[in-house]
Amino acid sequence: MVNTEETRASVRTRVRSPGLAVRGAPRRRLGALEREQQIVDGATDFFARRGLEAQMRELAAELGIAHTLLYHYFPTKRALIERVYEQTIAGRWDARWEALLDDAALPVEDKLLAFYREYLPAILTPDWLRILVHSGLSDGLIPTRYFALVREKLFPRLLREARRSAGSRSRAKATPREEAALMGLHGGLVYHLGIWPLVYQQTYAGQGDAALVDVYISDRIRGFLAQMPELLPPGRSRN
Repeated sequence: MVNTEETRASVRTRVRSPGLAVRGAPRRRLGALEREQQIVDGATDFFARRGLEAQMRELAAELGIAHTLLYHYFPTKRALIERVYEQTIAGRWDARWEALLDDAALPVEDKLLAFYREYLPAILTPDWLRILVHSGLSDGLIPTRYFALVREKLFPRLLREARRSAGSRSRAKATPREEAALMGLHGGLVYHLGIWPLVYQQTYAGQGDAALVDVYISDRIRGFLAQMPELLPPGRSRN
């Protein structure tokens, strides 16, 4: 989304409902939790469009509230950004995915495909991607938190399953080449299907074709698994 008057008008319409005054209509007073959620929703859209360097006073103006009220709910800008992270980035992680990847009865390729079929649509939205990129260009807070989550909950499982597909039960730390392969799989999918169209606003062949996108995901996974036998830690048993 480009920061145009049209998009600014659109977000003002969204974040002012419910509870903000409409000319000729009675004002409904929001409860504390409802007002707080309104601020977080508005801030998510605001920071995604304007970047994390944008000012809190500007956010308050878009929300149609006094900046003192904004600071009442979020005493610092960092506190608000942390809340945006929890809702927009961390909040989209589903514990079911951990159970899926831990299911030893499923073939490795099938479970990785099932995971990315659900995970990618959950995260590849303009607000998720733009906030991640904007933060990376400013304080780095949100990418640092996001990749900590990925390194804790996802990469160890992907590594274990990839080694399993290559006949190894090694629990050794990922080698540099294995880590690069993990980033190639995960980062490649996020870049191709998310950053390219939603941040750079470029199209890719097959965009919008769900069946072809599924093939792209499957191709990446098969390529990742195919290279694993030569990436295993040296001297580790494959049985």
